[in-house]
Amino acid sequence: MTATLEKSPPVAEPPGPAEAPAPPRRRLIIRIWRGGADDPRWARPALFGLLAVTAVLYLVNLTASGWANAFYSAAAQAGSVSWKAFFFGSSDAGNAITVDKTPGSLWFMALSARLFGVNSFAILLPQAFMGIASVGVLYSTVKRVATPMAGLLAGLALAVTPVAALMFRFNNPDAMMVLCLVLGAWAMTQAIATGRTKWLLWCGAFIGFAFLAKMMQAFLVVPGFGLAYLVAGPPRLRRRIGQLVGALVAMIVAGGWWVAVVMLWAAADRPYIGGSQTNSVLDLLFGYNGFGRLTGDEVGSVGWTDQASPTKLIDSEMGGQIAWLLPAALVALIAGLVITARRKRTDPVRASLIIWGGWLLVTGITFSAMQGIIHPYYTVALAPAIAALVGIGAHQLWKHRDSPLAIGTMAGTVVVSAVWAKILLARTSDFLPWLGTTVLVVGFVAAAAVLVAGLLPGRRARILTPIAAVLAAAVLLAGPTAYTVDTISTGHTGALPSAGPSSAGGFGGGARPGGTFGGAGNLPSGQFSPGGQGTTSTGTTATARGFGGGGGMGGLLGASTPSATMISTLKANSSNYTWAAAVVGSNNAAGYQLATGLPVMAVGGFNGTDPAPTLAQFQALAKAGKIHYFIAGTISGGGSSSTSGQDASLIAAWVESHYTATTVGSVTIYDLTPGSAS
Repeated sequence: MTATLEKSPPVAEPPGPAEAPAPPRRRLIIRIWRGGADDPRWARPALFGLLAVTAVLYLVNLTASGWANAFYSAAAQAGSVSWKAFFFGSSDAGNAITVDKTPGSLWFMALSARLFGVNSFAILLPQAFMGIASVGVLYSTVKRVATPMAGLLAGLALAVTPVAALMFRFNNPDAMMVLCLVLGAWAMTQAIATGRTKWLLWCGAFIGFAFLAKMMQAFLVVPGFGLAYLVAGPPRLRRRIGQLVGALVAMIVAGGWWVAVVMLWAAADRPYIGGSQTNSVLDLLFGYNGFGRLTGDEVGSVGWTDQASPTKLIDSEMGGQIAWLLPAALVALIAGLVITARRKRTDPVRASLIIWGGWLLVTGITFSAMQGIIHPYYTVALAPAIAALVGIGAHQLWKHRDSPLAIGTMAGTVVVSAVWAKILLARTSDFLPWLGTTVLVVGFVAAAAVLVAGLLPGRRARILTPIAAVLAAAVLLAGPTAYTVDTISTGHTGALPSAGPSSAGGFGGGARPGGTFGGAGNLPSGQFSPGGQGTTSTGTTATARGFGGGGGMGGLLGASTPSATMISTLKANSSNYTWAAAVVGSNNAAGYQLATGLPVMAVGGFNGTDPAPTLAQFQALAKAGKIHYFIAGTISGGGSSSTSGQDASLIAAWVESHYTATTVGSVTIYDLTPGSAS
């Protein structure tokens, strides 16, 4: 008999302690660092690196520009001490007159000044943050339809565009407008992906917010955005149309509420609407800042006219600001549309090309057709569209590199970009004279590397691909990066800042072909000094570029620089008056206001031509003891050297004939204290 041995069942190991979940804050940090589930591990760290580089570009040496555009800095100072001035965008805390734009961008500057004090850093900081945010949002938008690498290329291209580096470090309203429009493109991309109405409403709202920064220029993206959703939106056509109508309503509400409030506000209880001739925000909207920019018929403008030209964006004035990647962007747009032509209607890549391509084409054609006031820095509005198209186009072409046509297009684009960079760099022959030739040589090497990498199979291609990509990116970005580094290393002041080194054409980057300023014709280098001292039409001084002011009286485009004696004079007994002084022209007033921190009335607005105040109104204010001094002087740089507008001229003549002149330093002032009239 054999014994049967039964096998004992295995004894289970006692369970160990469960792994504790990471704390919520750590989980959030990990999620932020790793990014989306589909992103490669390097994507999010690379994005943070891009944002860090952008922060360095836009924040380092930020205060070198001083007050930058003193016209807007003075309005920010006024808004920091008066909520009424804050809401209307008044030039002074006494609320005599507003700036000639909607006040959206001023709100951020005024709030920053309330937090950090009225100083250069506080006023310029919001624009720098807007620039960093624009790069991040652009990356996210491009990545959604392409890859993280395409998003990085687009974000870097925007960051190093010279005019973007200029305007994201300056206090003109363009920075806020660009950020809002990029957010609008992001929301539209989301809407096309999901078909949800809320994203269309957000898109409309963001465009409306852009309007609050720079009025009707913000609407130039609307055709491209609307066409993209009409073509590619997931719902049926009738619903797509209804959703777009809703987006239009959201845009009107987001931008129009301020216009409605101003129209309903009693004119006697608000500041005069600067830039208009009728104290009407609609006059400003549709006239001076609207259709007058297209036709050149701008009542009250400074006399700057231009000619429609198909080459305006690449001429010696604007080319170095924005046009470095323009050929590559146009090639990317055409190639991308060809590649995606047979895809389904809702293809997100084609829709994105329509968004950014429509933005670029409509805005670019409008700028080229403008016969009214246009300045080189306006071209910052093109920078996000150009950068996005380059990123998306590069991804699409490389994705189809098995096609000889695609790989040939990529190589050809690199060569064209290198040649174009050489042409642009030749306009500033004294600036890094070796760079143009270097870019050209590297361009041909990069094109060859792109061709070989696209044709080689397997492991060899994987080795050569990153080398080709780095060389191609270097060719595309070397020129604008050099201009951007030059831009951030130099301060910029006045109303007409210009990025990069001065070109052979003069006038802050180039001569304006056929343009005139106050009937003066083209302005040769060194013969135009609206600031009064030392500032030439090349846009350079010893410390700053742009049209800045010298000592004493300012001018049309540059602020005044009062002496210590004048500052003490204006501050004496200032609490007894609404305005410490009145002077013709906003930039003249801005210099005194920023130096003293006191309200200074800008008679006639920006260029002295606005009928505000009238002679009768000024006489009443003087009689009531509201204005302490009248500062004599003229506005230079507007085609004449006299007081500009009829009302301003009458006021100056009346003061001169009724009050005694006193000289403070080199400036003539009149004490308007009641009882002091002769």
